[in-house]
Amino acid sequence: MPVRISKRPVCHHCDGFPVVAITTGTRHRDGSRVILHVVCPCCDGTGRAVAVRQQEVSI
Repeated sequence: MPVRISKRPVCHHCDGFPVVAITTGTRHRDGSRVILHVVCPCCDGTGRAVAVRQQEVSI
């Protein structure tokens, strides 16, 4: 079965994993862990790179 590869540009800061969960080490009263969800600041949690053109400078 062929594998389909997406040609979408992936954010080079998060490599397509825009949201991560980090445990703080503390626990809630019910015993579950306190988790922080952190979003990639470069792609704002989309996982896609924004195509930015280089601006030409003329003197």
